[in-house]
Amino acid sequence: MIEIAPGLAIPEGELRFTASRSGGPGGQNVNKVATRVTLIFDVGGSPSLSPDQKARVRERLATRISGDGVLRVVSQRHRTQAANRKAAVERFVELLRWALADEPTRVPTRPTRVAKERRVASKKLRGRLKQERARPVSPEE
Repeated sequence: MIEIAPGLAIPEGELRFTASRSGGPGGQNVNKVATRVTLIFDVGGSPSLSPDQKARVRERLATRISGDGVLRVVSQRHRTQAANRKAAVERFVELLRWALADEPTRVPTRPTRVAKERRVASKKLRGRLKQERARPVSPEE
């Protein structure tokens, strides 16, 4: 079981892993060993998540979820498949925690009197600068 939050754990059976060859530096090891790990999680088909949680995950992780509702997390940072698998699971947990976390309610604030005065003063200064740039009006007009 992978603990996501208190009261929410996802069985490892819901996760699928695939391995492929990793890119980047690593010499001969890169060319012959499949160390890149892709974690695949079917958000829509998961019995562990409630419908509300599924909707929230789909909304907040929309750019990472494919059209058929599958979340993919890729790790190729390490030289071993086991380390990349562990890193992919950790990233998956981070993503789900972030997606399911409640957003803090915004407390509306008001600008202080001094801030308003400063804003108006800067606007007046700007207006004065622009007026000075204007062509002088001739007395004939």
